Amino acid sequence: MATVITPRIREYSPESNGIVMTPREFDRAEFVDGWRYELINEVLVVTPFSLINERDPNEELGHWLRNYQDGHPQGAALDATVHEQTIVTQSNRRRADRVIWAGLGRLPRKKEKPTIIVEFVSAGRRDRKRDYETKRDEYLQLGVREYWVFDRFQHTLTVFTASKGKAKKQVLRETQTYQTDLLPGFKLPVARLVALANRWPDDESLTD
Repeated sequence: MATVITPRIREYSPESNGIVMTPREFDRAEFVDGWRYELINEVLVVTPFSLINERDPNEELGHWLRNYQDGHPQGAALDATVHEQTIVTQSNRRRADRVIWAGLGRLPRKKEKPTIIVEFVSAGRRDRKRDYETKRDEYLQLGVREYWVFDRFQHTLTVFTASKGKAKKQVLRETQTYQTDLLPGFKLPVARLVALANRWPDDESLTD
């Protein structure tokens, strides 16, 4: 009787940063925990997790969403929300800060595109361009209904939607509260997220 040999799935780590791989290889791979793994233009990009002044407002947003889901009369509109989710686009594998599925009436299926994707902007110029332009185009082309970009440096929340094949932008200032028909009755106060982000030092030191 012939012996069937199962191909070994390679495990990737921070030392794998910069290697060339295909989307199929990425989807089949295993990764060492504690790092963010993305596939951008067939190059594996390994980065640390977000800074605490990005994670803190992200945690609060998740808390608001779950409270809305559990306690609001229209909270059933929210199906699920998680942080650090891999988004499968046509050629890339992006790691989103937070994703939201809404209006499905069920849990999302594996690799099902989110209804809303949320990113918390990092400081670098390259990071800003990626979040405001590159990811915007990829996510909207994927069919994501809304893309939220929270910018702790500008004290804004920018919401992108697709309209007639083009990106439509709405910028909310610190004094404003965002509401969307996708989550009826949910309110997002921009000032609260700004305050949570700004209470941490940029160097992430927690003590002197």
